[in-house]
Amino acid sequence: MTEYIKYLRSFIGHRPVLQVGASVIVEDRDGRILLQKRRDNHCWGYHGGSVELDECVEDAAARELYEETGLIADDLQLWRVFSGPDTHYVYPNGDEVSNVDLVFICRKYHGQIRQQESEVEELKFFALDEMPENISPPIAKALREYVKMRKA
Repeated sequence: MTEYIKYLRSFIGHRPVLQVGASVIVEDRDGRILLQKRRDNHCWGYHGGSVELDECVEDAAARELYEETGLIADDLQLWRVFSGPDTHYVYPNGDEVSNVDLVFICRKYHGQIRQQESEVEELKFFALDEMPENISPPIAKALREYVKMRKA
């Protein structure tokens, strides 16, 4: 949770918040996607989080990727923006959000893969035809769209 979201939550509690997210789908040379198993809901998803006040979304995406995976993005390409009912979510702690998720694709990166212990249970590359069933609900549509696009 970003400092800005923590600040808002101190006033509004668990009520719905419009949250801008910056996310990254990492693809390796073999076309596999790096996913993380989240500690909060035990579901799989790509990497990302909330944008801080006055932070560029590209910087937020790169920051979140590094924090969660240890990878440094050499190139981020904006893919799509997702919003609406499919991205509305209530976290296990009761915090409710309506997400606007700017999703980037990263195929050029470097660094040592290491998971962020506080948020990530596991990191694993998945082939497009072997994606896990339990995808984190607010990103499920985006991930399905990405797999569909890559298989086309």
